[in-house]
Amino acid sequence: MRFDRVWFNARLATLAGDDLGIVENGAVAAKDGRIAFAGPAGELPTGWDAAERIDCGGRWITPGLVDCHTHLVFGGDRAHEFELRLNGASYEEIARAGGGIVSTVKATRAASEDALVAGALPRLDHLIAEGCTTVEIKSGYGLDLETETRSLRAARRLGRERPVSVTTTFLGAHALPPEANGDKDAFIDKVCIEMLPALARASLADAVDAFCEGIAFSPEQTARVFDAAKALGLKIKLHADQLSNLHGAKLAADHGALSADHLEYTDEDGAAAMAKAGTVAVLLPGAFYMLRETKVPPVAAFRKAGTRMALATDCNPGTSPLTSLLLTMNMGATLFRMTVEECIAGVTREAARALGKLDEIGTLEPGKSCDLAIWNIERPAELVYRIGFNPLHARIWRGQ
Repeated sequence: MRFDRVWFNARLATLAGDDLGIVENGAVAAKDGRIAFAGPAGELPTGWDAAERIDCGGRWITPGLVDCHTHLVFGGDRAHEFELRLNGASYEEIARAGGGIVSTVKATRAASEDALVAGALPRLDHLIAEGCTTVEIKSGYGLDLETETRSLRAARRLGRERPVSVTTTFLGAHALPPEANGDKDAFIDKVCIEMLPALARASLADAVDAFCEGIAFSPEQTARVFDAAKALGLKIKLHADQLSNLHGAKLAADHGALSADHLEYTDEDGAAAMAKAGTVAVLLPGAFYMLRETKVPPVAAFRKAGTRMALATDCNPGTSPLTSLLLTMNMGATLFRMTVEECIAGVTREAARALGKLDEIGTLEPGKSCDLAIWNIERPAELVYRIGFNPLHARIWRGQ
């Protein structure tokens, strides 16, 4: 058998199955951008050949990393507000002065598609430099059809301008825009009747998300968004139980959501419902850290129920200006007490599952996209243990 390229003399963390899937003397072979073989080097097909052979020198190979929850496309920044909070201003005071999400909406509406792409590229490049091969990008800072469309077009462009797979999520039900004058039901009507069908026709969104919280939208309003999305054949996700328990995790599970994200206030019933539905718990330690939260997600309840757990940066201008999945793993371990295995699976296999793409990415298995991260490490724990250090040796996307 002739392969395009073979990486040998490597140690693998395949993530196949329910553990790290470690292979001490391993090899990975690529053909036409897909994994043709991944496993013990001694099990390569007899008489194999390759156009290119790469000696990994005993380095570790994992699947390419997957960031399954970001808000990478937005205008402006909120560094000034961060400084105001450090000096004692409350979030409410900043919001009343025109700050908060309203300031990001204003800046995003004023930005051209080119400007949005230019602003997002450095953030994306940082993720790529740490071995990220797939990234989810949400809209949600336009809150009108024109800007949401422009934001999602910018997100699609990022996937053409860099060697990375991009999935897009429409987050129209993120917050109430100023022109809605406090009428949440009327705005949800606009999301469901005007925005969603238009974006579906334009094939700009792979999934639909919403923010179910007291400061955002109620479970009933969220359910309307879900019903409209499912009628259009779109997958669903949910920002749930971040600041209070509105039973958003169970709502997401009941609607067959790919994931429910944040989840600090989720209870055992919510964890069990997610496990039964196959809804992934996406934990976001960057926002937890930035907001100085003290209520940690119920990791023990997720373990007990068998709920799958992923980790993501939640990169956004207000509550998680984080562009490092390596630091995210460290935070998952130190702040949420996740294990090394849970953290690494959380940014590979389980993050792929949270995007509904586990059949394509997330593990080193034949038939999947040949997305690899090759690391200068002695053991997988180093990926979680180090802070501010990038041990990436090489990143392979679709076999290249």
